[in-house]
Amino acid sequence: MKVIFDADSLIYASCFKKKEDRDNDEDLFETDVDVAFNKFSEGMGKLLAFLEEQVPIDEVIVCNGSKNNFRKDITPTYKLNRTQKRPEILTELHELVKLSYNSIWGDGVETDDVVATLWAEEVEKNGVDSVIIMSLDKDYKQFPCWFYDYNYKRRELVKISEEEAYRNFYSQMIVGDSADNIKVCKGYGKVYASKLLKEAKTEYSMLNKTYRLYKEVYGEEAKAMFKQTKSLLTLKTDCYDQIKR
Repeated sequence: MKVIFDADSLIYASCFKKKEDRDNDEDLFETDVDVAFNKFSEGMGKLLAFLEEQVPIDEVIVCNGSKNNFRKDITPTYKLNRTQKRPEILTELHELVKLSYNSIWGDGVETDDVVATLWAEEVEKNGVDSVIIMSLDKDYKQFPCWFYDYNYKRRELVKISEEEAYRNFYSQMIVGDSADNIKVCKGYGKVYASKLLKEAKTEYSMLNKTYRLYKEVYGEEAKAMFKQTKSLLTLKTDCYDQIKR
């Protein structure tokens, strides 16, 4: 199978020093990009080794370091909550990974969109069972795909059905995404979304139930808010012109 790896999270994590190597609480980040790169390479190797125990891997495509995200043009509050200090070597590490692994990235879109586009292209050519998305990002669960969540607490390979994919997406339309500062139906969390969508079996039914909630919450602004939120949460599968290799 082909593996499409969203490497952004592992690259970021590789910039942090181990606790035993820190001199103080402020000494969080590596300053040597080669050390961070070695941590990234070792980490990726271990993740792929775990996966290869379950399925044969024919090819690995690394995606990282996309720039100029269009979602910030939809709303200036997108990801505005990310105020933590960035590692000084982060940009350099992204470039080193691109060079070393012939990574694919996007200009004007996020790495998520690049991965989604490459995934959709592979599915169209060879079917859904030919490709795995490897990532920590739950947003990919909006697709009926093979998904390898490499979080050390979960570390699992799952196949998401079409119904599950729709339910995951419309649940997120209700709950929002705190990591990206997408706040929508305040007071309606995961438990409510699960109950609301439990009996829905089709995309139309889930969309209809979700939109009715927006009308309750937003009144006359429901249509605009629904459209904006959907634009923010939907991963693009057609950003071929913005992909850089």
